[in-house]
Amino acid sequence: MNSTNDMTYYLAAFVDELVKSGLEDAVISPGSRSTPIALLLAEHPKVNITVLIDERSAAFYALGLAKTKNKPVAILCTSGTAATNYYPAIVEAHQSRIPIIVLTADRPHELRDVGAPQAIDQLKMYGDYVKWFVEMSLPEDTSSMIRYARTMAARAAGTSLSAPKGPVHLNFPLREPLIPDLEADDLWSKYKESNESIVEVNVGDYSISDNQARFFAMLMSERKKGVIVCGEMAQSKIEAFSSAITELSQTLQYPIFADPLSGLRTGTHEKDFVIEGYDAFLRSDEVKKNLEPEIIIRFGAMPVSKSLMQYISKSSNAIQIVVDGDGGWRDPTLQASYMVHAEETLFCHKVLESLTARDAFEWVDGIKSLNDVTKKILSEEQMESGMFEGRIISELQAMLPDSSAIFVGNSMPIRDVDTFLYKEDKKLTVLANRGANGIDGVVSTALAASNAYENLVLVIGDLSFYHDMNGLLAAKLLKLNITIVLVNNNGGGIFSFLPQSKVEKHFEALFGTPTGMNFEHAVKLYEGDYMRAEDWPSFQKAVSYSINNKGLKVIEVPTNRAENEDIHRKLWKNVSQEMISIMEKEE
Repeated sequence: MNSTNDMTYYLAAFVDELVKSGLEDAVISPGSRSTPIALLLAEHPKVNITVLIDERSAAFYALGLAKTKNKPVAILCTSGTAATNYYPAIVEAHQSRIPIIVLTADRPHELRDVGAPQAIDQLKMYGDYVKWFVEMSLPEDTSSMIRYARTMAARAAGTSLSAPKGPVHLNFPLREPLIPDLEADDLWSKYKESNESIVEVNVGDYSISDNQARFFAMLMSERKKGVIVCGEMAQSKIEAFSSAITELSQTLQYPIFADPLSGLRTGTHEKDFVIEGYDAFLRSDEVKKNLEPEIIIRFGAMPVSKSLMQYISKSSNAIQIVVDGDGGWRDPTLQASYMVHAEETLFCHKVLESLTARDAFEWVDGIKSLNDVTKKILSEEQMESGMFEGRIISELQAMLPDSSAIFVGNSMPIRDVDTFLYKEDKKLTVLANRGANGIDGVVSTALAASNAYENLVLVIGDLSFYHDMNGLLAAKLLKLNITIVLVNNNGGGIFSFLPQSKVEKHFEALFGTPTGMNFEHAVKLYEGDYMRAEDWPSFQKAVSYSINNKGLKVIEVPTNRAENEDIHRKLWKNVSQEMISIMEKEE
C-alpha cells in the first residue's frame, strides 16, 4: 500500500466532489498538517483560492464571500490553535445562517493526547455552532473509501445549504508524508465512471398549504390595525420579496417597519407604505400606547431597533405571526402567536390570493404622517450639528452611485444607519454582521463583500477597526477596492447611551476605553490612501476622491463622544415632543 497514493486520491476525490456540489471559493491559511488539502484545492481548476495568514481574519473573509455569493465557501487551516481562531466567525455564520465548510487538519490518532506538538482536541470543538461535524477517516485508496470521501463532501455542502443555512465542520487526521502527487493519473476521477456528482443534495423551500394561507388571510382581513415588520433578509431573497411584501402591505393597508438590512428602504419597488423613522418616534411611550396594534406580521431577523423590539414586546394583546422561510425560531420577545415555516415570498403570494384590497384609512395614514414629521425633524436638525456621526450616513446616501453597498459596523454605526438611511429609488445594499452583533472581524467581512460591488463603503467605529486591523492585509494582497469611513470618537461610543455611563468613577477605564491611536500609520502599513475629514466639505471631497479611485481608502472622521450623545438625545427628545404635540391636537 502506497501512503502517498492513499492520501492523494482520497483527498482529491473529496475536493472534486466539493466542486461538483457547488463550491467555488476556498480561503486557506498556511500550515504544515493541512498541506495536502491546500495543494489539492490550489490544483483544482475550478476552485478560486485566497490565502490569508491570520485564521480569524480568513474565516471572516470567507463569511463575507458566502454572504454575498449565497454559496458555500470552504476555510482550511492546520491543526492546533489555528482552528480555535475560526470560532468567532463560525459563531457569526451560525447566527446569520451563512454556509461555511470548515476544514481542519489534525494529527492522526496515535499522536493525540500524548504530548505531541500542535495537537489539541479538535473533535466537535465548535459545539452546537456547526450544523454537522464529522471526523474523517484516515485516507485510503480504495473504491469504497473514495466513495466515502465524495459522499462526505456532498453531504457537507448540502447540509451547509439546507435550511437554516450555516457552517459545517470536517476534521481530517493526516499522517506524514504530507505531499500529494499532483501528477497522478486520473487525479480527480479515479473509480468514477461519469463526471456527475456522486450524490446530489436537493435543498427545497418550506411551503404553505391553501388552507393555511386562507386561515392567515382571514386573521389579517378581520383586523385593521396591523403592522408588518421586516428585518434582515438573505440577499438572494430581497428582489422577489420586495415586490411581494409591498403588494401585501398595500392590500391590507398595513405599514411596513423596514429595518435597513431588509433591503426595502432603497430600490425601484413601491415604497409608499415603507416606514423608516420608527426607531425615533417609538421612543415615546405615548406613541407606543397610541399605536397599539391588533396584529403584527414579522419577516426576517429581529430588527436592529431596540425601541421597535420593545414595541413588539409590549404588544401582548396583538396576534403576532412570525414567518421564517428557513424553519428557525426568531422570537426574542416571546410574543409569537403563530410560527410559520414558509418561504417568505411564497407566503405573501398565497395569502394575497384570499385577500381583497382595502381602501386607505386613518391607521396607516397616521403612521405615515408620524414618519414624515420624524424624518423632517431629524434631517433639519442634524444639518446644524457639526461633525455629528449620524450625518455620515446621510452624506454617503447622497453621494454614492446607484447599486453601491454600505457595510456597517456594529454598536453605533448600525444604529445611525437605522435612524438616518431614508427610502429612495437609488439602490443601496446595506450589509452587516448582525448574527452575534460582535465588533470582531468586520473589516475582513467587508473586504470580502467588496468583491461583489463596484463601490462598497465600510462605516466602522475606531474600536471595531482596531479589533480587525490585520484584516487590512487582504486589501493589500488581493488589490481590493474599498472605502472605509473610520468614525473615531476615541473609544466605545455605544456605552455612552447605556446605564453604566452614569458610573463616572470607572466609566472611561472600563467602558470608554480610549486608545489615542494614530490610525494613519496602520493605513500606510497596508499601502492604503489615508484622508482625515474634520468638516463636511473635506468629507465630501474625500468620498468623491474615493469613489473615483481604486484600492484601499480610509477616511477618518474624528468626533466627540459626549457631543454625539447629546445630539442624539436632543434629536430623540425633539421627535418625542413633536409626536406628543401631534397626538394632543388630534384629541
